Amino acid sequence: MTSSKTQRGLTISIMVLTMLLVYIIAHRLQERVVTVGEAAPDFSITSDNGRIISASSFGGKLLVLNFWATWCPPCVAETPSLSRFAAEYARKGVVVLGVSVDKDAKAYNAFLQRFRPAFLTARDTQIHAEYGTFMYPETYIIDTQGKVLKKIAEPIDWTNPEITRYIDSLL
Repeated sequence: MTSSKTQRGLTISIMVLTMLLVYIIAHRLQERVVTVGEAAPDFSITSDNGRIISASSFGGKLLVLNFWATWCPPCVAETPSLSRFAAEYARKGVVVLGVSVDKDAKAYNAFLQRFRPAFLTARDTQIHAEYGTFMYPETYIIDTQGKVLKKIAEPIDWTNPEITRYIDSLL
């Protein structure tokens, strides 16, 4: 009889622990995906020019946050137009921040030497996950209050009149 109670107690304990484990695993696997209208997650990284940057440090300016990688052909193709856009819109109050998810520092530095982007760059392998970004390039246009206004989950030509009219409408 005692053995039966012990057996039942162990069975219940195992079931409870199993349910707890399943809950913890399921909770950890849920990705947070930032959508339009939400507050952009804050972050703090050091840019390649040594400046410490956070999403909240762009007060008064529109932030174009672009996640990319050197091993991503569409990202490479997008870089020249993003550079031209950044150069033109810097004086209008737009900041472009390109965050590379590259783990290979040599490849990243070689890319920067080759393309010499005209926008602020940094390499970080964590921030993209806070935004729910796992495909590249992906860009978030964030207003002066830190709200995501637009999410672009594909490469685009940043000099296209459609995108420049949209940005102009925000300024």
